[in-house]
Amino acid sequence: MTETLKTNPPAAGRPPVRSSPKSQKPKLLQSPGIVATSLYMLLLAFTVTLGVARGHFPQICLVFPLIFIAAGLGLLKLLRWAWALTLAAVAMLSGLFLWAYTAQHILANLMQGLVNLVIFLYLVRTDIRNRLH
Repeated sequence: MTETLKTNPPAAGRPPVRSSPKSQKPKLLQSPGIVATSLYMLLLAFTVTLGVARGHFPQICLVFPLIFIAAGLGLLKLLRWAWALTLAAVAMLSGLFLWAYTAQHILANLMQGLVNLVIFLYLVRTDIRNRLH
């Protein structure tokens, strides 16, 4: 980062005043894909919870929304364990939906599988991994 001198001449006997560099965006706003992925994880948690409430899924499936919520909120804080949890979730969901597409030939399963695959490929980028702590 380079610092620039102000255009005002220095006062008598004082060194020139340096202006501070412009503040950069917070780390989270530099990668909007992480925010979108976190919101996607929270949407998945809501969807599974709603499915359990309506009786489409057994009650044991309530474990997954807890994992999705932890992954989504942890990813917003740029935590590495949340990145790993999200990565595992989208990899398994991608495999599940793509397998369901091959078995049932429902286009919605193909689309969900591809969305999860795109999120997986986004998360494994080295610049995303370097932002996490």
